[in-house]
Amino acid sequence: MKRIWAALVYLATGLLTAIAAWLALSVLLLSVVVLPLLPVTAPLIRRIVDVDRWRLARYTGTGVREQEPLDGPWLHRAQRVLADPASRRDGLWLLVHALVGTVFGSIAISIPGSLVQQPVAALLWWVVPGGIENSFGIHIDSWAKASLSVPIALVLALVLTQLPRLADVDARWAKKLLAPPRASLETRLAEVVATRAAALQAHGAELRRIERNLHDGTQNKLVGVVMMLGIAERSLHQNPDNALKALIRAQDAAGDALEELRNVVRSIHPPVLDDLGLDGAIQALAARCPVPCMLQADHLGRLPAAVEAAAYFAVAEALTNVAKHSGARHAWVSLGVDSERLTVVVHDDGKGGADEKQGTGLEGIRGRVGALDGTATVSSPEGGPTVLTVVLPIGK
Repeated sequence: MKRIWAALVYLATGLLTAIAAWLALSVLLLSVVVLPLLPVTAPLIRRIVDVDRWRLARYTGTGVREQEPLDGPWLHRAQRVLADPASRRDGLWLLVHALVGTVFGSIAISIPGSLVQQPVAALLWWVVPGGIENSFGIHIDSWAKASLSVPIALVLALVLTQLPRLADVDARWAKKLLAPPRASLETRLAEVVATRAAALQAHGAELRRIERNLHDGTQNKLVGVVMMLGIAERSLHQNPDNALKALIRAQDAAGDALEELRNVVRSIHPPVLDDLGLDGAIQALAARCPVPCMLQADHLGRLPAAVEAAAYFAVAEALTNVAKHSGARHAWVSLGVDSERLTVVVHDDGKGGADEKQGTGLEGIRGRVGALDGTATVSSPEGGPTVLTVVLPIGK
């Protein structure tokens, strides 16, 4: 039922944008005739098409990027509109969607109305003098004619169940037309260079963090163990009773050093990811969070190790921020995956105002995610809520 409702909303709103497409086509035709109007009308037409991009993204659950805005002198903008393949595709979309969207949308909104009208007309025809005409033009003035509403209603109900297929057909070709053109080689090369720089920076920061943890934590504890063993050795010759106490202290210090070393290893790649998978590992994080935290996760399956590690550390850092800085009473973590990307959202009801420059770890999350060609966005207005959204390509 949920899919039928989603398809009905998608196709019904498509009827509205199809009507807007007819108007936009008229404006576009006028702009081609009166060329100076083209730079003015092109952004407006592009906004109409972007509404369909948003509608498609809502239905399919995948983003369809909007086109870049037009700027500069009007003549330059006119040349860009005429030369831009995306603008030509927008025009093609308006033409196709005006036709198909009108048909599909009309079917979508007429079926539920007709389905409701059939039993109403069949049951209440005798109340109206002269009978009632149903939505198919059948004049019902007897119970025999009223009985025809039963098979008609069954057929309409069957057609209603097929609306998701109709919406999927519309979304499939819409995604092909509305998707932006592939980036130029220069643009892609710049993205690769930036991603490589982010990866190197994140890798360097990770190495420095591991070195610092080993130097300041594990190494100091091991030095303490060596010193305690030296004291125990001297005590063994001078005061054997104190030697046992020194050995016990050295044993405790060695245990602390071992735990510190385990923590460093976990910070490189948590073993819990191998044992429980990403959803299980984050469930463990949510259970340990001082702020009550709920997890909503699709069936993720196993993902690339680097992706799982980046998502795990992003959630761990975010929940640490929630506990330390947000003043929140509740937190939520959601995980979703499709054929192309993993989406992680951490949401809390705290005071907001998160600042990447105040040591909240957000910059580290962005660097780690950017190294995998992913994105991390934070929305944290004053007064809350704070929402961290991490999107990671999974390369399937």
